[in-house]
Amino acid sequence: MDRTAKVTFVTLVGSIVNIILTVFKIIAGVLGRSTAMIADGIHSLSDLLSDIVVIVFVKISAKGRDKDHDYGHGKFETFATLIISLMLIVVAANLMSGGISKIRLILSGVEVSSPGMIALWAAVASIVLKEILYHYTIIQGKALNSPMMIANAWHHRSDAFSSIGSLLGIAGAIFLGEKFVILDPITGCIISIFILVMAVKMSVPAIKELLDVSLPDEIEQQIETTAKSIPGVIDLHELKTRREGPGIIMEGHLVLNSHISLKAAHDISKKVEGALRKRFGSETQISLHLEPEDDSE
Repeated sequence: MDRTAKVTFVTLVGSIVNIILTVFKIIAGVLGRSTAMIADGIHSLSDLLSDIVVIVFVKISAKGRDKDHDYGHGKFETFATLIISLMLIVVAANLMSGGISKIRLILSGVEVSSPGMIALWAAVASIVLKEILYHYTIIQGKALNSPMMIANAWHHRSDAFSSIGSLLGIAGAIFLGEKFVILDPITGCIISIFILVMAVKMSVPAIKELLDVSLPDEIEQQIETTAKSIPGVIDLHELKTRREGPGIIMEGHLVLNSHISLKAAHDISKKVEGALRKRFGSETQISLHLEPEDDSE
């Protein structure tokens, strides 16, 4: 099974779980009169939508290079990560709005029914299933070096965390009496803040990658150290780096002894490329300009 097939399979497993949870939680929220559980169900729906984004964009990003994309389609994964983040921001805003509206109703004296036990059990089921799904997805995402899958895994975990909030709010409203029914919408608002924070944390790296921001200094230092470890390499400078989906792109000037043959210089550069790909992944794209020592001053 190739990388695209593995990503698709893992995401389809998540989709099935999300479909079941979305239907179950929204029904449980309606029957159990729980704003927090309805909000939780909408969050699971956003997970399902993000699964669809992953499946579509992983197929595009796997196309490789063509005449219009010299560096491949890796940034489509990054774009998908940003889409998932923006979806979460919209979801968070809607949940906050609904929670605030219910809080205002309660404070104005409007009678609001306490949540039912079905909403409580739905929260428990969601926590267990989504935490399992988080671990499954993030393990596979790291193994496949897919930031998009890792982002989707955190989307699953944010659903589990939001269900913990729902559980606390619903339990408080059920077991502490009608005076504490306001805990339910308050929890819904807290969930929305958590979702917003998660969305921003996922979107910042994606935006940086789309803007071709250089890799962190420590990574660039590792690149230089790896290149200099190859016998015959005097220096690596003018290093330029950026991330391209699951891989990285690096360009630089490789300084070699000015008296060696062209073939020897070529062989050294190939060894450097091999070492860098071994260190940073087979999808690393490398462009080295060979420079004689006398001209590197």
